[in-house]
Amino acid sequence: MFVHLATNDAIVDGAAAFQGRVDQIHSIGPTTLLLVEWCFIFLPILFHGLAGLVIVLRGERNVVNYPYAGNIRYTLQRWTGVIALVFILWHVFQMHGWFRWEWWSLHVAQPLGGARFDPKNAAATAAAVLQSSMVVGIAYVVGVSACVYHLANGLWTMGITWGVWTSPRAQRWANIPCVGFGIVLAISAVVALWGALTFPVPGKSAMPDTSAAAAVRAELPAIALPQRTVSQAHQGAM
Repeated sequence: MFVHLATNDAIVDGAAAFQGRVDQIHSIGPTTLLLVEWCFIFLPILFHGLAGLVIVLRGERNVVNYPYAGNIRYTLQRWTGVIALVFILWHVFQMHGWFRWEWWSLHVAQPLGGARFDPKNAAATAAAVLQSSMVVGIAYVVGVSACVYHLANGLWTMGITWGVWTSPRAQRWANIPCVGFGIVLAISAVVALWGALTFPVPGKSAMPDTSAAAAVRAELPAIALPQRTVSQAHQGAM
């Protein structure tokens, strides 16, 4: 996640800088990129997310009866995990359509509003997605915030589970690096979101108009208006 956010931060340095980061990632080739994404990113996230859903469904929600700090953090960890999983699935589909097969992109993902990111026009298409509506922008802010908290707080709980810090004193000290890491992630997230939300997209032309109004306009026949000659206009003015 840190690498992903750091890459997206380049958009504040301009289209060329962001495009250079994207080109560097895609330079490994489409097949290698597909294997790296699925073996080291998507499948681990899916496994972690599904396992987390099982824990959430089986767990007892008692934060109302026991509203102490540790229980609040535990509850937020579970619910931000659910939000993060839903957001990641939606985000990957919206940007890349889940799969990079041309047939899938053209006949499944794009008709459903997915696969909108163009790696050859990275800054404009990424920014146009986030600026497509206020709802989308808010969804990205909420989703990225959930991911930041879930990862930073998850490092702290992982240390307890794996026996790295088990005593109350060690757990208090462990809060410092975990909170610091969370702050760094949050700053990087704010930079990336701000850069995408404020990037100039001329007329939003980087994104196709898929609204219902556009569909209606496409069905309407062109109406040829009569053209008035110069002499007719002069006579009408007299």
